[in-house]
Amino acid sequence: MSRTKGGTVTHRRHKKVLDAAKGYYDHRRRTFKVAKQAVDKANQYATRDRHVRKRNFRALWIQRINAAVRAFDPALTYSRFINGLALAGIEVDRKVLADLAVHEPEAFNAIADKARAALPVAA
Repeated sequence: MSRTKGGTVTHRRHKKVLDAAKGYYDHRRRTFKVAKQAVDKANQYATRDRHVRKRNFRALWIQRINAAVRAFDPALTYSRFINGLALAGIEVDRKVLADLAVHEPEAFNAIADKARAALPVAA
Protein backbone atom coordinates (compact mmCIF):
# COMPACT_ATOMS: atom_id res chain seq x y z
CA MET A 1 0.00 0.00 0.00
CA SER A 2 1.33 3.44 -0.88
CA ARG A 3 2.09 6.11 1.66
CA THR A 4 -0.43 8.89 2.32
CA LYS A 5 1.19 12.28 2.57
CA GLY A 6 -1.76 14.39 3.72
CA GLY A 7 -0.77 17.50 1.81
CA THR A 8 -4.35 18.40 0.91
CA VAL A 9 -5.41 18.45 4.57
CA THR A 10 -2.47 20.65 5.53
CA HIS A 11 -3.10 22.95 2.58
CA ARG A 12 -6.76 23.29 3.55
CA ARG A 13 -5.85 24.09 7.17
CA HIS A 14 -3.28 26.66 6.12
CA LYS A 15 -5.68 28.23 3.64
CA LYS A 16 -8.33 28.60 6.34
CA VAL A 17 -5.91 30.47 8.62
CA LEU A 18 -4.49 32.65 5.84
CA ASP A 19 -8.00 33.57 4.68
CA ALA A 20 -8.83 34.62 8.23
CA ALA A 21 -5.67 36.78 8.24
CA LYS A 22 -6.78 38.68 5.16
CA GLY A 23 -6.27 42.38 5.70
CA TYR A 24 -3.35 41.98 8.10
CA TYR A 25 -0.01 43.61 7.28
CA ASP A 26 3.21 42.00 6.07
CA HIS A 27 4.11 38.53 7.46
CA ARG A 28 0.95 38.40 9.52
CA ARG A 29 -0.88 37.91 6.25
CA ARG A 30 1.59 35.79 4.26
CA THR A 31 3.39 33.45 6.67
CA PHE A 32 1.34 30.63 8.15
CA LYS A 33 3.13 30.50 11.51
CA VAL A 34 2.81 34.23 12.16
CA ALA A 35 -0.69 34.40 10.69
CA LYS A 36 -1.85 31.60 12.97
CA GLN A 37 -0.62 33.50 16.02
CA ALA A 38 -2.31 36.70 14.81
CA VAL A 39 -5.61 34.96 14.07
CA ASP A 40 -5.59 33.16 17.43
CA LYS A 41 -4.99 36.46 19.24
CA ALA A 42 -7.71 38.16 17.20
CA ASN A 43 -10.15 35.41 18.20
CA GLN A 44 -9.21 35.90 21.87
CA TYR A 45 -9.93 39.62 21.55
CA ALA A 46 -13.21 38.92 19.76
CA THR A 47 -14.36 36.56 22.49
CA ARG A 48 -13.42 39.00 25.26
CA ASP A 49 -14.94 42.00 23.51
CA ARG A 50 -18.32 40.34 23.02
CA HIS A 51 -18.65 40.54 26.81
CA VAL A 52 -17.15 44.04 26.98
CA ARG A 53 -19.69 45.25 24.40
CA LYS A 54 -22.55 44.26 26.70
CA ARG A 55 -20.88 46.14 29.55
CA ASN A 56 -20.37 49.24 27.38
CA PHE A 57 -23.97 49.31 26.20
CA ARG A 58 -25.29 49.00 29.75
CA ALA A 59 -23.09 51.96 30.78
CA LEU A 60 -24.39 53.97 27.81
CA TRP A 61 -28.01 53.22 28.72
CA ILE A 62 -27.39 54.28 32.33
CA GLN A 63 -25.83 57.57 31.18
CA ARG A 64 -28.78 58.32 28.89
CA ILE A 65 -31.32 57.50 31.59
CA ASN A 66 -29.45 59.63 34.13
CA ALA A 67 -29.37 62.61 31.74
CA ALA A 68 -33.08 62.28 30.99
CA VAL A 69 -33.99 61.91 34.67
CA ARG A 70 -31.99 65.01 35.63
CA ALA A 71 -33.59 66.97 32.77
CA PHE A 72 -37.00 65.88 34.09
CA ASP A 73 -36.21 66.76 37.72
CA PRO A 74 -32.76 68.08 38.75
CA ALA A 75 -33.24 66.74 42.29
CA LEU A 76 -33.84 63.21 41.03
CA THR A 77 -30.81 60.99 40.41
CA TYR A 78 -30.45 57.78 38.45
CA SER A 79 -30.22 55.59 41.54
CA ARG A 80 -33.29 57.18 43.18
CA PHE A 81 -35.16 56.84 39.87
CA ILE A 82 -34.38 53.11 39.65
CA ASN A 83 -35.40 52.71 43.29
CA GLY A 84 -38.66 54.53 42.55
CA LEU A 85 -39.33 52.22 39.62
CA ALA A 86 -38.87 49.20 41.88
CA LEU A 87 -41.17 50.66 44.54
CA ALA A 88 -43.79 51.52 41.89
CA GLY A 89 -43.63 47.98 40.53
CA ILE A 90 -42.57 49.11 37.06
CA GLU A 91 -40.41 46.47 35.39
CA VAL A 92 -38.81 48.10 32.35
CA ASP A 93 -35.21 47.30 31.51
CA ARG A 94 -32.53 49.93 31.00
CA LYS A 95 -32.33 49.41 27.24
CA VAL A 96 -36.00 50.28 26.79
CA LEU A 97 -35.81 53.16 29.27
CA ALA A 98 -32.86 54.67 27.38
CA ASP A 99 -34.69 54.30 24.07
CA LEU A 100 -37.77 55.98 25.55
CA ALA A 101 -35.61 58.78 26.96
CA VAL A 102 -34.16 59.50 23.51
CA HIS A 103 -37.13 58.91 21.20
CA GLU A 104 -40.26 59.29 23.39
CA PRO A 105 -39.52 61.93 26.08
CA GLU A 106 -43.21 62.30 27.01
CA ALA A 107 -43.56 58.60 27.78
CA PHE A 108 -40.29 58.62 29.72
CA ASN A 109 -41.44 61.63 31.74
CA ALA A 110 -44.69 59.82 32.60
CA ILE A 111 -42.66 56.84 33.89
CA ALA A 112 -40.32 59.18 35.79
CA ASP A 113 -43.31 60.90 37.38
CA LYS A 114 -44.66 57.57 38.66
CA ALA A 115 -41.23 56.60 39.95
CA ARG A 116 -40.85 59.92 41.78
CA ALA A 117 -44.35 59.56 43.29
CA ALA A 118 -43.46 56.10 44.61
CA LEU A 119 -40.38 57.39 46.46
CA PRO A 120 -40.82 58.13 50.18
CA VAL A 121 -40.80 61.83 51.01
CA ALA A 122 -37.55 62.92 52.68
CA ALA A 123 -38.18 64.41 56.09
